[in-house]
Amino acid sequence: MRFAIDTNVLAYAEGIGDGRRCGIALELIQKLPSDAGVLPAQVLGELSRVLTTKAKRPASQARDAVLAWADSFEVADSTWFAFQAALDLTVDHQLQTWDALILAVAAEQHCRILITEDFQDGFTWRGVTVVNPFAREPSKLLTGLLSSSG
Repeated sequence: MRFAIDTNVLAYAEGIGDGRRCGIALELIQKLPSDAGVLPAQVLGELSRVLTTKAKRPASQARDAVLAWADSFEVADSTWFAFQAALDLTVDHQLQTWDALILAVAAEQHCRILITEDFQDGFTWRGVTVVNPFAREPSKLLTGLLSSSG
C-alpha cells in the first residue's frame, strides 16, 4: 500500500515540537516501508522552511536534512494537473492551497494514505485517506500498513 507523508510528521521526526509527537513520528518513520512511501516535493520545501525559520537551523543543515529525507523515500513533483485538482479542493473542501496540493500529489501517485495531522482524520478524496498518526484511536489503515511491513 502506497502512502505519502506530510511536513508535520517529518518536522516532528526532526525533533521540532512536543516530545510525545516527536517520539511517535520517529517510531512511525522507522516502521514504515520506505519502498512504498512518497514525499511530495512541496513537503520538502515546507520542511526546509520550518527547519530554517522555526528551528533556526543553518541553511546547510536544513539542506542536509531535506536531502536525507529525499534519499529515504520517493519524491513526487507537483504537476499542473495536481495543482488544478488542488484548486478544486480549496473551493470544494475549503483546504489551504498548499495542503490541497500535497493531497492532490498523493492521489496522483496512487497513494492510499496521507499521513498528517493537518487535515480531517479519515477524510478521503480520490482514494487517498487522511490518517492522523497522533490521534487517540489508531487508524485501521495505518495499523494495516505497519503490520504488513513488519
